Amino acid sequence: MFDRTGLADFLRRRRETLRPVDAGIPVGNRRRTPGLRREEVAALAGISTDYYSRLEQARGSTPSASVIASLARALQCDLDQRDHLFHLAGVAAPPRRAGGHVRPGLIALANRLVDIPVMITTDLGELVWRNALAQALMRDFPEGSEGPRNVIWRWFAEPMSRPMPEAEWARISASHVSDLRAAHARRSADAEVTRLVNDLVARSAEFRELWSRHDVGVRRSDIKTVVHPEVGLVQLRCEVLLTPAEDVELIAFFPLEGTDADEKLQLLRVIGSQQFSSAGGALPAPAREEGSDHDPGR
Repeated sequence: MFDRTGLADFLRRRRETLRPVDAGIPVGNRRRTPGLRREEVAALAGISTDYYSRLEQARGSTPSASVIASLARALQCDLDQRDHLFHLAGVAAPPRRAGGHVRPGLIALANRLVDIPVMITTDLGELVWRNALAQALMRDFPEGSEGPRNVIWRWFAEPMSRPMPEAEWARISASHVSDLRAAHARRSADAEVTRLVNDLVARSAEFRELWSRHDVGVRRSDIKTVVHPEVGLVQLRCEVLLTPAEDVELIAFFPLEGTDADEKLQLLRVIGSQQFSSAGGALPAPAREEGSDHDPGR
């Protein structure tokens, strides 16, 4: 049963206990609101401010599972708090599976890395969070884009959206597939990874051929070049930090030594900060506010 009053109270209290700095939000001199503002939580969760406000005022319609999951991440809930949030919404809490939840401390850490592009994904490539600089750099999930917010799925299902030079495609494709192979082995009984693999096998001849090789490997570091329409080629060193269970990845991009990447990132930081200010915070994957959820593995 949907407990509107209980949900509203929990959301408000969690919002008021979070510090803006822990959510990667700059604090101005005139800030008087304790914790986060409603519009900031809404932006972090990828939902409208109006809908979030109605939830906090016990007036909103039943939120979807994807909205609850996004709110749990935005409010940096631990697993017990996440499950409580689902129960208040009258929605069954998801199983505590691999990649199903990102620890608040990891998001807090990522929020402190303001000078470099940073993103958090699951081991299946699902985009969980990224900062404004990463959004400004990659531009691979523009607002209103269709399809799952999954880096691997988009790479193979929509190859023309790839933000890297074509000369690097083959190497990156092989890396994605070998990484997914490792996750597939760890999650052999997981329906989510099976759906993702089956979908990509059906959609992409390139993925089919690479998958048949059965190459396996987990990304640790890489050199990548991003093609940006405003600043040109940006050469980066990519470092991947894995959680102990290897089900969540924090991916950080550093300027490649001996290139002009640092200057270009500084320019993109201005672009990213403008997007950041308009959105109210770091840019997450948007969630559906009502109705059925789209399975990111499909």
